[in-house]
Amino acid sequence: MRNALRAGIAIYNDGYYHAAHDAWEAHWLDLEAGTDDERLLHGLIQFTAAIYHARNRNWAGATGLAASAHEYLEGLPANYRGVDVAAVRRSLRTLASDPEVIERRRPPSLEHAGAALELADLDLEATFLAAGVLAEEFGYDEPIIQDAIAFARADLEAERATSRFLALVQDFVREPANRALVYDRLSAHVGHRRAKRRDVEGLFDS
Repeated sequence: MRNALRAGIAIYNDGYYHAAHDAWEAHWLDLEAGTDDERLLHGLIQFTAAIYHARNRNWAGATGLAASAHEYLEGLPANYRGVDVAAVRRSLRTLASDPEVIERRRPPSLEHAGAALELADLDLEATFLAAGVLAEEFGYDEPIIQDAIAFARADLEAERATSRFLALVQDFVREPANRALVYDRLSAHVGHRRAKRRDVEGLFDS
């Protein structure tokens, strides 16, 4: 839950309003309806959707989602799971009554544990989650990213002093201006590691 929350919040705060919900959705779908955790994620998913529609001037969609999101979050503690729920509810009330506010000011930030997280603030597991979300959002080959994450994990378990996969996955998430270049390098390294793995496996074929 914590990694999903932090990844989605950082993705949202970095301006990827559509992509943010993907960090929460898989975890949300596994939760029992009506529980506090389910309501939190459901509300945040609808909050980000409301922001997305407002920025695209879909005023009816934005106001409807803002009102619905507020209903899901209503009754939760002001600070729940480290999220400043009270601030989100205030933003939702404003958006529901005046969706065009999004054209006059920046979308409100989301906070976790008192900080408006950005992608550079994420720890390793949340970074891995964000990498998959961003790959899907921007049309990169998701199996490449997932293999890169698996190879980074293997390098960490083997206690390798350095891991190109770990460094490049982190750069893929944290450096939007260089993301395409980082992906190209990552793809080349994944292809090389895949080939080495196939060569080893082939030694034992009859």
